[in-house]
Amino acid sequence: MRGNVVDLAVAVVIGAAFTKIVNAFVTGIINPVVGLFGTQSLDSMSTCIKACTASGGGVQLHWGSVVGAAITFVLTAAVVYFLMVLPMNHLNDKRNKRLGINDVPPQPTELAVLEEIRDALVTQRGGSN
Repeated sequence: MRGNVVDLAVAVVIGAAFTKIVNAFVTGIINPVVGLFGTQSLDSMSTCIKACTASGGGVQLHWGSVVGAAITFVLTAAVVYFLMVLPMNHLNDKRNKRLGINDVPPQPTELAVLEEIRDALVTQRGGSN
């Protein structure tokens, strides 16, 4: 149990540190690429839905910041999955194979499933056949 807690703590610290790298990537690379097609920053992209004026009146939806956060999340999740989860699963599979551990439980036979259904029905009826 202690090993799992330590693994979780390490994952949180690495994830927090890696989020800073992804934020810098989005700010330094993704935003300029978006700037080729529009503004320099995703945060400034918005849509006015009710009587917007130059003085700031009206209702604006600032959807650019949501898109930026979504890009950051997807990149963080992808890198954590491909650089941490997949290699760890691969190492665990190799270790289990070397030790002869089979993680897949045996599949129940058709007869066993039918017996379970019969027993459940008998129990549901109150024990009478």
